[in-house]
Amino acid sequence: MASTKQHFPLAGVARDGWSNEVEATATCLCGQTQVSFPHTGEGFVGTFVCHCADCRKVTASMFASNFTIKDTHLKWIRGKDNVKEYTQSKTIGTHNNMTNVFCNNCGGLMWRYSSGFPGLLFMRIGSVDDFNLHETSLRPQVEQFVENRVAWLVPIKDVPQANGMSV
Repeated sequence: MASTKQHFPLAGVARDGWSNEVEATATCLCGQTQVSFPHTGEGFVGTFVCHCADCRKVTASMFASNFTIKDTHLKWIRGKDNVKEYTQSKTIGTHNNMTNVFCNNCGGLMWRYSSGFPGLLFMRIGSVDDFNLHETSLRPQVEQFVENRVAWLVPIKDVPQANGMSV
């Protein structure tokens, strides 16, 4: 369970993010797209850091920090008509379709979903408004595709390491 301490730093334009013991908000950089999601309990699946080449490219970073929820538990606050989707399968090892959901205004990646994992959304921990949750209920539970991790990045302490996918 996440602690009751909340931390909402100046990160993005929106100032209306919130969290409670079971739900929280995720907002794009410009604030036009916002959703709520479970960070514990029913609908919450788990957390992971991914070092695959596709995650590196789509985040423009060396890894992606993610959490998974059941798509039935995502609630739109605003911006449902403001998102764009991009789907491809060429860079996915399984060749499943992977769809990226972005804010149409700022380009912020909100989540991804795969034809290989129906009913699941892979959301970005960095989009979560309450930064305390990054350290508590959304702390990564596993690192995957560690064979692709850059040499200068050390494994997360006390977190299982998986070659390839962790599931």
